[in-house]
Amino acid sequence: MRKGLCCERWTLSLVFLWASLMHFALGQIRYSIPEELPKGSIVGNIANDLGIELKRLVSGRARVFTSDGSEYVGLDREKGQLLVKQRMDREQLCGEISACSLSFEVILENPMELYSITIDIQDVNDNSPVFSKNEIDQEISESALPGARFSLGGAIDPDVGLNTLQKYVLQPTDHFDLNVQSSSDGNKNVEMVLKTPLDRENKEHHFLTLTAVDGGSPQRSGTVKIHISVLDHNDNAPAFNQAVYKSSVLENSAIGTLVTTVRATDADEGVNAHIQYYFEHVPTSVMALFAIDTESGQIKVAGPIDYEKNKQFKIKVVAKDNGGLTDSREVIIDVTDVNDNVPKITVMSFTSALPENAALGTVVAMMNVQDLDSGDNGKVTCSIDRNSPFKIVRSLASYYNLVTDSALDREQISEYNITVSVLDGGTPPLSSKETMKVKISDINDNAPQFELETYDIYVLENNSPSLSIYSVKAKDADWGPNARISYFLEDGTLNGASVESFISINSDSGVIYATKAFDYEQMKSFIIKIKAQDGGTPPLSTNATLKIFVQDQNDNTPQVLYPVQTGGSVVAEIVPRSADIGYLVTKVVAVDVDSGQNAWLSYKLQKAADRALFEVGAQNGEIRTVRQVTDKDAVKQKLTVIVEDNGQPSRSATVTVNVAVADSFPEVLSEFTDFTQDKDYNNNLTFFLVLALIVVSILFIFSVIAIISVKIYRWRQRKLFYKSANNLPVIPYYPTMYSDGTLHQAYNYEVCGTTDSRMSDVKPMRPYSQSTLVSLSRAGTVQRHLKEQEAGDISPEQKPPNNDWRLPPNQRPGPSGAGPLPEGAGVVAGTGPWPNPPTEAEQLQALMAGANAVSEATATMGPRYNAQYVPDYRQNVYIPGSTATLTANPQQPPQQALPPPQAMPPTDAPKAAQTPASKKKSTKKDKK
Repeated sequence: MRKGLCCERWTLSLVFLWASLMHFALGQIRYSIPEELPKGSIVGNIANDLGIELKRLVSGRARVFTSDGSEYVGLDREKGQLLVKQRMDREQLCGEISACSLSFEVILENPMELYSITIDIQDVNDNSPVFSKNEIDQEISESALPGARFSLGGAIDPDVGLNTLQKYVLQPTDHFDLNVQSSSDGNKNVEMVLKTPLDRENKEHHFLTLTAVDGGSPQRSGTVKIHISVLDHNDNAPAFNQAVYKSSVLENSAIGTLVTTVRATDADEGVNAHIQYYFEHVPTSVMALFAIDTESGQIKVAGPIDYEKNKQFKIKVVAKDNGGLTDSREVIIDVTDVNDNVPKITVMSFTSALPENAALGTVVAMMNVQDLDSGDNGKVTCSIDRNSPFKIVRSLASYYNLVTDSALDREQISEYNITVSVLDGGTPPLSSKETMKVKISDINDNAPQFELETYDIYVLENNSPSLSIYSVKAKDADWGPNARISYFLEDGTLNGASVESFISINSDSGVIYATKAFDYEQMKSFIIKIKAQDGGTPPLSTNATLKIFVQDQNDNTPQVLYPVQTGGSVVAEIVPRSADIGYLVTKVVAVDVDSGQNAWLSYKLQKAADRALFEVGAQNGEIRTVRQVTDKDAVKQKLTVIVEDNGQPSRSATVTVNVAVADSFPEVLSEFTDFTQDKDYNNNLTFFLVLALIVVSILFIFSVIAIISVKIYRWRQRKLFYKSANNLPVIPYYPTMYSDGTLHQAYNYEVCGTTDSRMSDVKPMRPYSQSTLVSLSRAGTVQRHLKEQEAGDISPEQKPPNNDWRLPPNQRPGPSGAGPLPEGAGVVAGTGPWPNPPTEAEQLQALMAGANAVSEATATMGPRYNAQYVPDYRQNVYIPGSTATLTANPQQPPQQALPPPQAMPPTDAPKAAQTPASKKKSTKKDKK
């Protein structure tokens, strides 16, 4: 394999157990890898070896499970490979056991599958033989004879097979030889045998080297130095009294517990017979558990002993006298198991939600149960409550499956708390428990159920459409969407129309509505079917029958069948004057299409006189005479019969019966020749005429109100305009004149003024010449004459006025107190602001002067009045609220109004000479 991996594959075997467990698969495979592989090395590809698709590993959430929780091997789901996650040391995992393997399981879900994987860990020569000491001190008496044996203790090599210790080499060999013997357990006992006698006087110390060599490749070795001190004469070596010492000890024994006692004897006497006991070449882990008394040879417990870790100990004990002579024996200590481990339950896979339609034998949980004890102490029994629909099935040696044993019903029990109990066979027994909560998920296995199979519904006729007439309810034992119920009408027809045109049902609430008004006379009852359907997949439904009975209302007027009412001819019943009391004149026949009390009819006369000749039967409608006919009785009799039903409220109809009291037909004919029929006016036509009259009247009233409102609005607008115009200041301005005080041309300006002075506008018009002036006696005005000429020869541009029109500054009119300009004044006094506001007398004087000027201009075709009283309305216009001046002279730039001028010296205004025209004008004014 890659990365130098040498892997030996075993034959794949798949064994299917328990055919009833449809969702559980079982397989085994074995791999072999060397120890000490680096992390990430590939162990094997289970996807290829077990025939599992990669997408199945991903969807089944494949994972590795080990009973002890170790994580030496991991699984790559994407590639299906087993990878080394942690370095594996065979000596640490298995110790001296040559066949070392690691077992674990690969688990897949949905459905559950379990595959057992075993990995054999092959030993590599990664350990050298090691002696317990770096140097051995040995004392040998010079009297020792050739062939005397001296134990050296062997080396320890944790490797196994060829990689473990194979041979020893001793150098030099001039006095000693090496004797290696193999014991029954495979260990080697190394002894040094004296080949030639020693002489302390010739050489007191000897130095040897013992080398231990293994059989691995490359070969590894370990050495120890041997220091031999030659002692004086001691000719007897200690000797044990048993070839092998065997004993047992309970695990978890208290420290200091006596395990066994070894004993050796020495034939020498005195100091040479004193023996001491030692452990020889014992691993450190064993030294931590046992201790030996050097004088008495008692072996006692020195640490906690665990049967699950070490089941047997082999210890080599050496007895040594003061002369340096030794003897060794092997002590075998068996550890006795005690029930000190509680069974352990490990849930490898668990399905917390199980559908209620799960098949029998469906795997709910997969568990691993382990008891580290041995024998009966390690035998476990797994069980659950017998009343639950589950059971425990054993799959492998220590694996158990929790499977369904009977049908599940969520509507009865929706959740189970399953307690798994494990009990071992020890004394006293130990147990453990694991509780798992399994929820039963709902499936749509219950159809909705109506409260009744048939519903009787009573509805009054003439109901309003969309009226709620009933409410049905269905229940579903399922849960969630499976219990969400919708209501529908079954398809069908009633009297050729679909069911939906009569009845509708709210799909959510089950409220039934009438989609139209029912008529008892047309349909007294009908049957429809409704369906309640849940929201499951597939949906389940149940039907119910609705019997709808339409109840009668008194909505029909009695109909008179006889006598037949005709508009063109007169039908009369003849009663002879000799008729007796109770004479049957005729019978009124009427029917009512309603039913029950609403169809019970009664008859009566509308107006019964005190001495009535006829009466009508209240129940049968028969008209009979109640007395004898007299001469006073009229020939023509008109009876009005009222037919009334018994409904609430009652309805009635009237019928007119004409009766002729006569003995012969000609008499009847002569009396009924001028018989007039009452005219039946069309009530509907009268109603529409009245309605039309009301509508026309309302429209007329609204029109009058609208016209009055418009008139009032316009009147208020004009009034508001005049009020605001009176508040505007009047700033007179006077035009220039010739020296004779006359104007060369007549100018007309149309001034548009608003309440806001800043929006005032001035529109100049074409000046009038003498040829264009007209007499005021004509039916028109100057402005009308101007408008008639505008379309012809008037130019849109106004020519500047002639300079001859301008008056000298001292002749320009002004208000009271105005005088000639002082020297150095920038503008003429007439264009500046008024020093004082004009008085009422001055304003009246200016108006009279203007009127005089108009009258004189009419007579002389030119002004003949004093220029002092002529305001100049054509040159400049002052805008109230501002200091700007608008001027109509294009040669004169706009002038800025000056601040109030200094007081001018008072001057007397020149008085114009009176003319005959002016005198006449004055006389007219006085008369006015």
